[in-house]
Amino acid sequence: MDLGLHYFTFTHPEWETTLADKLTETARIADQGGVSLLTVMDHWFQMEQAGGPFEPMLEGYTTLGYLAGITDNVRLSLLVTGVTYRHPGLLAKTVTTLDRLSGGRALLGIGAAWYEREHQGLGVPYPPTAERFERLEETLEVCRQMWSDNDGAYDGKNYQLAETISLPQPVNGSVPVLIGGGGEKKTLRLVAKYGQGCNLFGAPGEEGVATVKHKLEVLRGHCDDLGTDYDAIEKTMLYQGPAVEDPDAFFKDMEQYAALGISLVGLMPTPYVDPVPWATSAVDLVPRLKEI
Repeated sequence: MDLGLHYFTFTHPEWETTLADKLTETARIADQGGVSLLTVMDHWFQMEQAGGPFEPMLEGYTTLGYLAGITDNVRLSLLVTGVTYRHPGLLAKTVTTLDRLSGGRALLGIGAAWYEREHQGLGVPYPPTAERFERLEETLEVCRQMWSDNDGAYDGKNYQLAETISLPQPVNGSVPVLIGGGGEKKTLRLVAKYGQGCNLFGAPGEEGVATVKHKLEVLRGHCDDLGTDYDAIEKTMLYQGPAVEDPDAFFKDMEQYAALGISLVGLMPTPYVDPVPWATSAVDLVPRLKEI
């Protein structure tokens, strides 16, 4: 199993003067410590459950561009891009730029968006849920077309593009798509149809394992219905429990998640503490995690 680090909070002691330094050092620890995937959030306001809008939050793709310049190995993604935040043609161009400048290390993490307050706060339209999922599927279609030989028009219900030209193309021809969320009717169907990866939420203990098992069974059903290869989809999860604080319990959980097919687990630093020692402890988990 591989390790991911999800740098979801910029709130730590003296962040006003050390935010960039702490982010830089944490990223280098991850890059040199065998972490497979480094992610940041795609939000303009911090989530209310993590302190709310008056906590610091950096713009996601600007941050990833910076991280690409100071790392060499780790894959880079947002967890996850809100479909409402960027026009799909510009999104494809942005992610392609990240991929080229990082040497092919970009992922397109994407979802339907949910944080209404930041949309209202900054004056960005926030359509109803059904429309957001329509836009999500069209965005996936636009990205797929832009990462192909077809540079013609795209005519969707919500988006119309006269030309889908995108040069240069991604390093490997396209950027892997990781779709976040566990919605069983829409989200996991989109994973089966368009995704090279999924991201689920995992909790400690048997209940958390049972939930992820069920989500993966639903995903397999969608793959069967659509004729796609379930085994080719990278199964990742964000672990919502202590790991560096209780490694033995963490590894016990990971053995069960790995048996379900989860191949990467993302960990999050504790808010309001220095992320550097936390990241140092997290990368110490990598050798034992690799053995699972």
